[in-house]
Formats: sequence, structure tokens, C-alpha cells
Amino acid sequence: MSHHIALQFEDGVTRFIEANPTETVADAAFRQGINVPLDCRDGACGTCKCFAESGTYTMGDYIDDALSEDEAEQGYVLTCQMRATSDCVVRIPASSAVCRTQQSNFDAKIADVRKLSDSTISLTIEGDALNKLAFLPGQYVNLKVPGSDQTRAYSFSSMPRDGKVSFLIRNVPGGLMSTFLTSLAKTGDDMTLAGPLGSFYLRDIKRPLLMLAGGTGLAPFTAMLEKIAEQGSPFPLHLIYGVTNDADLVDMDKLEAFAQRIPNFTYTACVANPESPYPHKGYVTQHIEPQHLNDGEVDIYLCGPPPMVEAVSQFIRERGIQPANFYYEKFAASA
Repeated sequence: MSHHIALQFEDGVTRFIEANPTETVADAAFRQGINVPLDCRDGACGTCKCFAESGTYTMGDYIDDALSEDEAEQGYVLTCQMRATSDCVVRIPASSAVCRTQQSNFDAKIADVRKLSDSTISLTIEGDALNKLAFLPGQYVNLKVPGSDQTRAYSFSSMPRDGKVSFLIRNVPGGLMSTFLTSLAKTGDDMTLAGPLGSFYLRDIKRPLLMLAGGTGLAPFTAMLEKIAEQGSPFPLHLIYGVTNDADLVDMDKLEAFAQRIPNFTYTACVANPESPYPHKGYVTQHIEPQHLNDGEVDIYLCGPPPMVEAVSQFIRERGIQPANFYYEKFAASA
């Protein structure tokens, strides 16, 4: 049985390949047109040293000069000797251009576009090409704005299913994509996307998770939770979702459904507007409890605007907590 290998390059491009149990990751990549850094092919030079972020594998013969024992224990591999025994994520210390690959482009059509609130638009696209789309939950793509040569970056809010995938998009007054979606878009319109991209994605769950979402930064988390609902998790997961006004709270039904499907998943939503009647008011940091930080034995995922990222970073520092991992994605509106 072959395994899916996500190759993540330094420039953010992710390409997926299939590796047979008997072939090395380097050979599998080459067979599918991707030239990962390589020289001796014998485990002697270290040119193909990469980092296996997740998955299981076996290693063939190599010498210490190419890969030390400490490096191997940390998760570094030689792709010329690495044979996958499960799906894996491998970080390649080179750009996609150097490895003679590029972003994958997909053509699709609008299946549904809805204004969820004054601040948020839901977009679903579909197409046969999307059946070949693969990404790590949390990643994003560049969507081309129809009628222009410009693109906008949006995180997937769902995993691909039956040739469809969805996005949560901030409605920016006067924004190029926002104007198209709210005034011009209709079912069946052509859309083009390029990717996947980004280093913000769900890793193997090895400890409790704290997820922090600001506004449409909720999008990557609903994709992550969809994946977690399928594979399960033995660790507690808590999401804090913060918005400015009551009307900005969207997809609450999805979060409640995930709470029903994932036994150890809980969530809190909060509204920053002090005039809000919503029971939980204030900013995300005001709803982080000590148990959520678990004395540092926690992986934190954060997606929101730059001020939120800075506020959370300061909050953690002030409490003297050093989380096991802190992954974040900053986003800013584009006109």
C-alpha cells in the first residue's frame, strides 16, 4: 500500500506525492517530477537531509557524518534512505523552484456564496480538478479574483469532499474580492486557485491543544476539527473564538457539532464589544484559563490579526509559560 507524503518547501509551497513501501522518499519524489536535494544516494553525504515532522518510516544504511544519532532522534532523515510506513510530512530545506516544482493550479466553479454577516462571507467552490486537491488542515491557497490578475490568500475552512471545498472570507468594504463576492458572483462562475501554501497546519497531536481564533481566523480551525473528528484524539482540545460584535459570530452550529462528535473538544466564544449582551465578553486572552496552558505541556495554534498574535504572545510571556509548540498565522485585510 502506498503512502501520501507531504513535501513542504521553504517558500511555503506544499506538494503531495505517493511513495510505495519499497521505494525511498527521494526516489518517489523524483518519479513524480520533484527533484529534492540529492547527491550520493548512499547515505554518505547528507545532501538530502530533511526533517520528518510527522509519520512513521524506516531508514536504510547511512554514516554518522551524514546524519548523527542526535539528529535522527530529533526527526531528521536522509530522504535517500527513508522509506515511509505511514503518511508523512517532510520539511525540505530548499525552495520549490530549486526542486523544479511549482504551485499546483486548480480550476473550479462557485457552488455557493453567502453573506454570513456584515463581516463574513462563506464561499464554496467545486470541480473535478478539486478531487486531486490535497492539503494539510490549516493551510491556505491563493484565489484569483475573477476579472483581474490579482490573487487573495484564504485558509480552507473545510477538508475537500466530493470535489468541494469551502472558505470563510472577511468582507472588506471596497475590497477587490469582497466586492466581487457580494455584488457580482453567482453560482457557476469560474474560480482559479493555486497552492496549497503555508506552515500553519495541524501536526500530530501529542499533547493537549489550545486553539485561538480571531474573526475569520476560525477558518483553518474548522478544517482542523474536521480532520480531528475523523481520526480522533486522546488529548483535550479547547478552542477560544473571539470577534468584535455579536453579528460576527459565525459557524457556531459547526462548533457545536464538533463538540458532539469529538468527546474531549470544548470551545468558548467571546465578543469584544463591551455593549454586547453575549455572556462571554472581552478578548481571547481574558478567557485563557490555567488548565488550558497545562503548565506549558500544550501546543498552541493561533490564527488572527497581528495585534491578537502580539497580545497572546505577551500574555504567555507574562505568565512565565513556555508552550511545547506555538504555531501562528497572522492575516491582514487586502483592499
